[in-house]
Amino acid sequence: MKRTDALRGTVTQAAVVVAAAALALTGCARNGASGPPAAPAARAQARDLTYTEDLRIGDAQQRLIRSCMARQGFRYWEDRTLTREESRPLRYVQDDVGWARAHGYGSRIRAKEERARLRNPNGAYRAALPAARKAAYDTALDGGRAAELLRTEEPGGGTVAKQSGGCTGAAEKQLYGDPATWFRLDTTASNLRPLYVGKLLHDGRFTTAVHAWSRCMARAGHAYPDPDAARQAATRDHPAGQGRAAEARTYAAETRVAVADATCARTVSLGPVGRAREAYYLGRLPKAYRTALDAYRQRRLAALRGAERIVPPRA
Repeated sequence: MKRTDALRGTVTQAAVVVAAAALALTGCARNGASGPPAAPAARAQARDLTYTEDLRIGDAQQRLIRSCMARQGFRYWEDRTLTREESRPLRYVQDDVGWARAHGYGSRIRAKEERARLRNPNGAYRAALPAARKAAYDTALDGGRAAELLRTEEPGGGTVAKQSGGCTGAAEKQLYGDPATWFRLDTTASNLRPLYVGKLLHDGRFTTAVHAWSRCMARAGHAYPDPDAARQAATRDHPAGQGRAAEARTYAAETRVAVADATCARTVSLGPVGRAREAYYLGRLPKAYRTALDAYRQRRLAALRGAERIVPPRA
C-alpha cells in the first residue's frame, strides 16, 4: 500500500545495535487501539503485546482494507506470506534455541519475504488497471493526493508526517482510534530508545552479561564481541545468485552460529538482564514520555480486542 512518512532522525552507529535490536520492553510494532483511551482502572494492566498479538492486529487491518476495497469495487489481497513462527521478530538477544535450530538467523525467511514482495498480486493488479482506474484505486486505498497529512513531533526533535485516508486510513481508525492521536502516540513510543540507548550500551550489568556471552561463544568456537557481530558475520555470505548446494552450506554455517548464540544467551541470562536494564532506563524518562507510552500500550491492547473479533490467530 502507498503511504508517505517523513524520514526519521538517525542515531549513532553504536545506538543502532541496540535500537534495532529489541531487548525491548517497548516492542514498538505498528498497532494500536479503537475508540477512546481506556478507563483509569484498566491502566494498571497496561503491557506490551507479544509478537503474535501484534501479528493479529496487522492481519485484522489487512482484512478491513480488503473489505473496504471490495466496497469500492476493487480487489485487494491480504498478506499471509509467513507463518506465525516465521513472523517472530529477530531480537538483539535471540535465546530460543529451537527457533535458531530451525531457522538460523532467518535468512531463508527473508528470502521468502522478498520473493513474495516481488510477486505481490496487489501491485500487478494495479498495474493492469486503465489510467483512470489506477487513480481511483489509489484514492480508494489511501486517499490519493487528497489524503489528510498528519504531523507530529519526535521525542528527539524534528517533525514527521504521514498521509491518512482511504481504506488504509479507515482501517487504522477503526483499530486505533483518532488518527492524529494514534500517530502522536505511536511516533513517541517508537522513538524513545535513542533517548537512553547510549546509557544502556554502557550499563555495567548489561556489558557484564554481553562479555559473559562472548566468552561462552568463544568456548563454542565462535569468537564474537556481541550478538550483533555474530549475526552480521553469519548472514553476510548469502549472495542472491548462489546455487542450491552453496546456499545449503552457508545456511548450515549460519545455523551453527545462531544455535550457539541462543544457547549462550540463555546460559548467561542475557535477555532477562537486557530487558531489566531497559526497564530501568525507561522508568527514568520524563513523565510526559512515560505517560505517552502507557497510553500507547492501552491503545494497542484495545486494538487487540478489536482484532480478535475480526480475524483468527495466524497458523
